[in-house]
Amino acid sequence: MAFEKLGLVSSILTAIEALGYTKPTPVQSKVIPLVLEGKDVMATAQTGTGKTAAYALPILQQLAKKEIKEKSKRSIRALILVPTRELAAQVGKSIEAYGKELDLKSCAVYGGVKFTPQVKKLENGIDILIATPGRLLEHVKQESVNLSKVEIVVFDEADRILDMGFWSEVETLLALVPKKRQTLLFSVGLSKSVKRLSEISMKKPIKIEINNQGDLAKKVKQTIYVCDQDKKCELLSFMIGSQNWHQVLVFTKTKQSADEVGAYMEDSGLKTLILHGDKAHSARTKALKDFKAGTIRVLVATDIASRGLDIEDLPHVINYELPGDAEDYVHRIGRTGRAGKEGEAISLVCKEEKSVLKEIEKILKYGLKVEFYKGFETKEWIDKEAKKSTIKGRIERSQEKRLTQPNSIVGMHKRKAKEKKQEHKKGRK
Repeated sequence: MAFEKLGLVSSILTAIEALGYTKPTPVQSKVIPLVLEGKDVMATAQTGTGKTAAYALPILQQLAKKEIKEKSKRSIRALILVPTRELAAQVGKSIEAYGKELDLKSCAVYGGVKFTPQVKKLENGIDILIATPGRLLEHVKQESVNLSKVEIVVFDEADRILDMGFWSEVETLLALVPKKRQTLLFSVGLSKSVKRLSEISMKKPIKIEINNQGDLAKKVKQTIYVCDQDKKCELLSFMIGSQNWHQVLVFTKTKQSADEVGAYMEDSGLKTLILHGDKAHSARTKALKDFKAGTIRVLVATDIASRGLDIEDLPHVINYELPGDAEDYVHRIGRTGRAGKEGEAISLVCKEEKSVLKEIEKILKYGLKVEFYKGFETKEWIDKEAKKSTIKGRIERSQEKRLTQPNSIVGMHKRKAKEKKQEHKKGRK
């Protein structure tokens, strides 16, 4: 199916054609016509499937249909809520590109940057507002935004918004927008909180499920390397350096880990930058820009970068540590192998993370390939393998095998002794 058949107007088709869009993705094919019809839509789709265009293109068309009187000030008619500043900036740029042929204005507001410049943009009047919940409420309190004219509300990465603890902010914002509106909700999975959000914010939504969380890009190679925790930095550095990898995105669980791993990589001679919540917005923007440009080899980040980070042809994603939430594994590895392109996702897993690994496999609905990197095998595995190769080990295995055989004489004597002991206990009672 071509974009022309989805009901989009020529001005939008011209803009997306210039961006290289030729054929709609599955989520775009299903969502765009429904949004144009004014339906509430609840869609689940993994990262990298083109969901931004799925809601942005029809929203632009809907808003452009209604003429604005020249003298009247523009009012916010579409509100797009996102979890992070990176995603807010990315969505803002996409909407500007999609709507360059239309007389519509948009603005992205988020924390970590100065407040006043955002206020000035808002004062000039906008049609579409992209915002993180916390910063948007700051603007509400300062009366720099008015949400009473909102016609369409979008929750982009709804699961992440709620996971980050924005439930009360979302409830407050829902009370500020008109009840009569169109609501669109996009999420990777359907957690209890996401279902609850849909119940309180949507009216008879049409549900669209593009794929489950295990249906990752087929060309993404996923490998687990079991490694002792104290050997992870050394292994990570060796893998990147010995295989001459460039543009490697490394995920850590905490900010402290990100700083430690980043420092180790830099000391190893690998040009590295660190990305996490304590970094200033300007530093985070620079880190992403340099990484995309290929001027640095390694970007070490916490999960704040697992969504909204759009890098074309990113070849390697490495989980230095597995995420605290198993679902975040899907978001992390979704940074590579985007749009069907090849990619590799590697996880360094120590024995303390085995339970998290099981949770991840439960979500994926399949087991992950587990290997040992030569020279970095775990001590537990080395001891086990060493025992296998010794005479003592072979004797122990042979004895164990005999004892488990049903006709084993030794096993029979042991069973009889056990039965006799049980009978003796019964007699004493």
